[in-house]
Amino acid sequence: MADRIDGPLYYERMGRTGPVIAFVHPNPMDQSCWIFQMAHLSTWYRCIAIDIPGYGRSPKAQPGLTMDDIAQACWEAIDEIAPGEPAILVGCSVGSALMPYMHHQQPKRTAALVLSGTGYNPGREFTKHRIARYRELGVDYRWGYTFEDLSPAFRATPMAHFFADMFAERNPHCDVPSIVHQFEALGMPEAEDIHSRIACPAIILTGSEDGSHPRAAALKARIPGCELKILYGAGHACMIEQPWLFDRYMIEFLKKNGLFPAVA
Repeated sequence: MADRIDGPLYYERMGRTGPVIAFVHPNPMDQSCWIFQMAHLSTWYRCIAIDIPGYGRSPKAQPGLTMDDIAQACWEAIDEIAPGEPAILVGCSVGSALMPYMHHQQPKRTAALVLSGTGYNPGREFTKHRIARYRELGVDYRWGYTFEDLSPAFRATPMAHFFADMFAERNPHCDVPSIVHQFEALGMPEAEDIHSRIACPAIILTGSEDGSHPRAAALKARIPGCELKILYGAGHACMIEQPWLFDRYMIEFLKKNGLFPAVA
């Protein structure tokens, strides 16, 4: 069991055959932000979408939580449905930040990395702001924070409000101290070679309206052989705003790297 987490992480799954794809969500969302990818990619894959500590129905985290703790807990969730099997790892934002840790813990099991809502940001000063806001506003901060993950155009749509309301309806299951511990872990310095040691196929899918988009190319340059695709008009949570394009780029990448199952 992963240290400093009070039990196994909660997850949803879809698809009963094929290779494994594991999805890890951004702040302040939960596993259901991958609803479009789960529905689509389960045509060919066993998909698992995981709630990190403090979100959805996952357990609380303790002070001193580390990214390695969360990464280990994610592997433990995968092992519940596919013990010892390789997995394609997909993340957005903090989910993307977790992917290198997961890869380095089990490199032989990491088939590929699909990163979104991310860029090279070694200081991660934003974590201090998020911690301060959660301490000031409590769990209700999640509703407004959700809109910050979206492009200005998408924020005004009924779909944006649907997602924000859905995440907020799960607030009774969330734990603010655990969310704070996660941000504290995210704000800790990374090893200088955490990206250069990645030894599997990798791609960055970045929304042009995402605040981290200007830093995506710098992250690409740090990961050997990494690819990059831009979703023009999309924000941080580009998998929600443009699932058709997100999925297309992801499938093209998986096919290119021999990771798309043959269809009989």
